[in-house]
Amino acid sequence: MSIMALITDPAAWAALATLIVMEVVLGIDNLIFISLLSNKLPEDQRARVRRVGIGLALILRLALLSTIAWIAQMVVPVFDLGLAGALDTHGEPSFETAFSIRDLILIAGGVFLLWKATSEIHHSMDPAESGEGLDEEGNKKGRAVMSFGAAIVQILLLDMVFSIDSILTAVGMTDDLPVMFVAVIVAVGVMLFAATPLADFIARNPTVVMLALGFLLMIGMVLIADGFGVHVPKGYIYSAMAFSAGVETLNILSRKARERKRAGGGGH
Repeated sequence: MSIMALITDPAAWAALATLIVMEVVLGIDNLIFISLLSNKLPEDQRARVRRVGIGLALILRLALLSTIAWIAQMVVPVFDLGLAGALDTHGEPSFETAFSIRDLILIAGGVFLLWKATSEIHHSMDPAESGEGLDEEGNKKGRAVMSFGAAIVQILLLDMVFSIDSILTAVGMTDDLPVMFVAVIVAVGVMLFAATPLADFIARNPTVVMLALGFLLMIGMVLIADGFGVHVPKGYIYSAMAFSAGVETLNILSRKARERKRAGGGGH
């Protein structure tokens, strides 16, 4: 379909709007990881690593869109373990034993996320090991524990995993390549706009860090399950994330209300 035909086609606009929303939602995982990782760098490097990381995500997704035929081949099984998995209630195997390139990438990405989130939780539980402590005013402090290059490498690895998931979703929703390109560019633009406020919010609220790491653990498990053919509906995942974020928001508001009350009481 030509560009002019797409512009005047209401179905194309509907597909574009739906795809933009889907791409933005799928980008939340990537954005949380980039925000957490950037906060481990010196303050003067954080904005730059976020821009570079999100820029790499855009380049990867556009490059993958340019190789639609290759992307389609990624879901073709490359080997089969030949093992009979347990049967579900419908008499079907509960997990797959044939693996495609996509499956292997998702499993590797899930394992990496589990390792990364677990190690970060361990560091958060042991301030002495992570270099954190209290400064002279009694505020939490910490030293940078990661180099710029190491952060970019880790972001690039996860960009690849999330980009493949994103592009396969786009391919499944529309056949029009220009619509996919526009949706990806808009979604990554939203990520770029939201990256700094999200990272700053996480940095200001230590309990949100643990919540975000919990999200990464869940996402890692979902990626591994997806790689083994156990498909967890994305709506369940994002509903759980939204509910948890809502509860944490109430906790933050409650803490601030108590702090204001104490501050007001201290003035009498």
